[in-house]
Formats: sequence, C-alpha cells, structure tokens
Amino acid sequence: MTLVVGITGGIGSGKSAVTERFQRRGITVVDADLAARVVVEPGGSALPAIAEHFGAGVILADGTLDRQALRQRVFADNAERLWLERLTHPLIAQELRRQLAAARSPYTILSSPLLLEGQQKELVDCVVVVDIPEAMQVLRASARDANSEDQIRRIMAAQLPRDQRLELADIVIDNSGSLAELDEQVDELHREFLQRAETRH
Repeated sequence: MTLVVGITGGIGSGKSAVTERFQRRGITVVDADLAARVVVEPGGSALPAIAEHFGAGVILADGTLDRQALRQRVFADNAERLWLERLTHPLIAQELRRQLAAARSPYTILSSPLLLEGQQKELVDCVVVVDIPEAMQVLRASARDANSEDQIRRIMAAQLPRDQRLELADIVIDNSGSLAELDEQVDELHREFLQRAETRH
C-alpha cells in the first residue's frame, strides 16, 4: 500500500483548495464527501433506510436524496445525526478502502471533514490539518454555501473543536494567507511526501 496522507479541517477552512493543488501535481485524491454521496445514491444500501427513518420529505421527486433537507434535520437534532452516522460511516469506510486500494499515484490523499472524529484516521499514515481562525471559517463558509451563520456554527459545533484538531495534526497548513502562500506550502509538502513515499519502497 502506498503512503496515504489524510487531509482534514473545519468547514470553510479550504480543504478543497488544498486537495485541488495536490491533484494538479498528479496525486490521487480520495474524497470522503464524494464517497458519502456514493453510498446514498439510488440503488445504494443506505437510501431506503434513510427514507424510512426520516420520511419522504428528504427524498426529491427524481428519487435522489435531498441533501439540504437532510442536513437541516440532522444538524438540528443530535440524536438524528448520530443515527445517520451509525448507518453511513461503515459504508463510507468500505468505499474509501476500495478507492484507496485502486489509487496509483506515488502517494494518495484521503480528504475528509471527519478524519479525526471516527475510524477514518486508521486509514492514513499522516494527518494534515488545514487551519484558519474560526471567524474566518464562518465568513468563508457562508460566502460559499449560502448557509446562515447559525447553520454554520451548528456544523462547527458538531465537528471536532479547532484546538483538538490542531493537537492531533502531524502537519498544519495555515490557509489564512494568500493563494500564493498556500501554493508554497503545498509545494513543500508535495516534495516531502514524495520523499516519504520513496523511502517506504
């Protein structure tokens, strides 16, 4: 198995900007958010259970999941969020393992907002946290998702606190500066990961 680098960060921290830069350098990025979509697609094992539990209100006319409606339900009620996680997390982990095993780049990135909350960290060799101040998180996330500040703060409250994330990090990317500064940090890490991957073989 090649070197697997886990990348995480709170909502609005800029994980996507970071992973896009690794992709441009020819590195495979396995995205837990995309894996989560795969497991709730029509024909997937999770969708019928979700429809039965939450009712028809979370299913769109075309039979697909209404992600926005589901998100509002689970972030307003902790018990509902935990129910959904118990259903989907094992299925997502299975999908992530499948994608990581199929990756062919010198090292692989696993990008996940919940990397440190559950079992996913067992899939990675090293944890990179993308970090920005919390006030900046709220600003960036509301500009991007058209979510209310209240909704974003609820999502932040459901994620690991910033100080705990930083404590668990092997490497921290400070994304509060310019894109040029971000490019420099990614370049440096790319060289480091290529070296680490090389020494593993």
